[in-house]
Amino acid sequence: MENLYSTFRYLVSRTPLDFVRYLYSGINWNNRLIAITGTRGVGKTTMMFQHIRMNYDINSPEVLYVSLDNLWFASHSLLELADEFHKNGGKTLFLDEVHKYPGWSREIKNIYDSYPEIKVVFTGSSMLDIYRSGADLSRRAIKYTLNGMSLREYIEFEHGIKIAPITLSDLLTDHIPIAVELVKSFRPVAVFREYLKYGYFPFYKEDKEGYLNRVAETINTVIEVDLPANIDIEYPTIIKIKKLFSIIASSAPFKPNISKLAEQTGTTRPSLLNYLDALDKAQAILMLDKEAEGLKRLVKPEKIYLGNPNFAYAFSGDNVNIGNLRETFFYSMLNATNKVSYSDKTDFTVDNKYHFEIGGKGKNQKQISGLKDAYIVKDNIETGFFNQIPLWMFGLVY
Repeated sequence: MENLYSTFRYLVSRTPLDFVRYLYSGINWNNRLIAITGTRGVGKTTMMFQHIRMNYDINSPEVLYVSLDNLWFASHSLLELADEFHKNGGKTLFLDEVHKYPGWSREIKNIYDSYPEIKVVFTGSSMLDIYRSGADLSRRAIKYTLNGMSLREYIEFEHGIKIAPITLSDLLTDHIPIAVELVKSFRPVAVFREYLKYGYFPFYKEDKEGYLNRVAETINTVIEVDLPANIDIEYPTIIKIKKLFSIIASSAPFKPNISKLAEQTGTTRPSLLNYLDALDKAQAILMLDKEAEGLKRLVKPEKIYLGNPNFAYAFSGDNVNIGNLRETFFYSMLNATNKVSYSDKTDFTVDNKYHFEIGGKGKNQKQISGLKDAYIVKDNIETGFFNQIPLWMFGLVY
C-alpha cells in the first residue's frame, strides 16, 4: 500500500491545472459512486488528478488514486485495497482503468455496500456498461462520458483564448454577433484547419510530429486490448474487427451495404452488426441512424463515419475527402450535446427538429428549400448570414 500512495502523490503533484476539460464542472463530485468513461487519450485520468489536487490534501490517508492495471493487483484484490484504505481512515478512492480488472463491477458494488463512508470515483473504457456489468451498479453509480476536445477547448488549450460553451439554440439565433466578436481574437478558419488534423486528443502537445501515428496506435490498442476487456470476443474476431475498421477508414462516411461488408470481413450479418456496435461504443466510429433513440442496433446504420476528424488524417494522410471531413466534424461535435440522426432530405437532423446541410463556401439553399428550421453550414467562412452558419462555430457547443 505504501508504494501505491507514493506513486499516487508523485503523479498528482505533477498534474497541471491551467487547462481543465469541459466535463469537470458538469460532474457532481459529491456523489458516492461516480463512473467516468471515454476512449483512450481523452483525458480522464488527468481530470481525476486535477480534482484531487484542487480539493484534497494528497499527503492525507483520506484520499488515494490507483490504476487497476497496477502489478499490486496481481497478488491483491480490490476489496483488500478498500478494506486497508478504510482502516487507515480513507474517505475517497479513485480507481482508474477498471475494465482491466476482472470482476471490477461486483467488487465496486461490494465496496459501495460495505463501506458507506467511502466515496468511489472510477474510470473506464467508453465501452464500459454499468447497466450490464454483472452487478447492479445502475442504481448506484452516476455515469459521465468524456469526449475528445472540442474546437472550443482546443482554442483555449493551444491558443489561450477562453470561450464559454454556446448552446445549439443560442448558436442558431445569435451566430452572427457571436462570430463578429470572436474573429477579433483569432482567425477561426486557420485554427479550424489545425484542429481537424491534431486537436481532438490532448496528447497532441507531447509530440505533434508523431501525433497521427499515435492516434493510429490508439485505435489499434482499443481494438486489441479494450474490446476484449469489455466484450467476450476471441482473437479471430479481433482480426475481423480490425479489417472492418480498415474498410470503414478508407471510405467513411458511406452508406453501408451490410451483406457486402459481411462478405469482405468473412462474417455473418448479425455478427457484423455486433462488431459495428462495438466500434461505435469504443468511439472509433460514429453510426448515423434514422432515429436518435430506441433499439437502433437491430437494423443497419444509414451512414458510418470515423469517430473524429483526426482519425481521417491518421489513416488517409493528406488525401482526406474534405466533404467527408466536414460532416465528420459536425457530427462529432453535435453528438456530444444533442441527438443527431439521419435525414433523407439533408445531411443531418438534430433533436428531431433542426435540419442541416453541410458544404463549402458556395453551398446554396436548394437542398433545404421548403424546410422549416433548416440551415446551411458553410466551411471557409468566418461569419455567416441569416440561415448560413460557419462550420467552425459548431465546435463551440461543448
